[in-house]
Amino acid sequence: MSKIIDIMSLYPKDMNIYGDSGNVLTVSRRLSLYGYEPVIHQYNQGDDWPEHVDLILGGGGQDTGQKKIIDDFYMRAELLRSLAADGTPMLMICGLYQLFGEYFETVDGTRLDGIGVIGAYTVGQDVRMIGNLVEHSDQFGDVIGYENHSGQTFLRDGVQPLGTVDQDGRGNNGEDHTEGARVHNVIGTYMHGSLLPKNPAISDFLIETAVTRRYGTFDTSDQTPEQAKELARLDQVATNARKAAAERPR
Repeated sequence: MSKIIDIMSLYPKDMNIYGDSGNVLTVSRRLSLYGYEPVIHQYNQGDDWPEHVDLILGGGGQDTGQKKIIDDFYMRAELLRSLAADGTPMLMICGLYQLFGEYFETVDGTRLDGIGVIGAYTVGQDVRMIGNLVEHSDQFGDVIGYENHSGQTFLRDGVQPLGTVDQDGRGNNGEDHTEGARVHNVIGTYMHGSLLPKNPAISDFLIETAVTRRYGTFDTSDQTPEQAKELARLDQVATNARKAAAERPR
């Protein structure tokens, strides 16, 4: 009997630029290859929240996209905070990373309050930070993605970054060499690309955490040799993509 894992794609209609939907596809595919049955729920403004959620993935969006979702986002704030505090694994990219913080102040002075899952705040600037990026993470090794943002995000004291970057003018704010954030099992990052196809270690962290929370253990005994072979192939594709991105600044 297959074991279901419920995946939530958060605001894919308005918060899905630079291929962030690829993260949902990657998690779904890898779950299948591990022998589980992924069920994808797309949640947009006004939709009913599903009965069960094991893993939440959110993408980036322009300032206009953030403003479109914000009222509905506030309605779900307490639920999202509760799920995060309870250990639900989440990956929030760019715009939703910002809104999972305390607030985002745009270049024109408009302030959007966040929901405070991550102790961080973001201030818009005229200069964009853009290009392929390699960051160094204690848990995931080198993480490779593509950043494109003008917001500068500053972490509060004690908040763990996802990783560190070597270059000036890159990462969270271009100043302190941090990138992303980690709180509970929530990962926030500016890495587009899509991130997960190139970084299987993060994909598997999200998957194993979701499965273990629901079923008590991450059991791959139902995985077939063909599935294992396909998973190895995808990992090799990721290795090739990582190498190409790391050698190309844009």
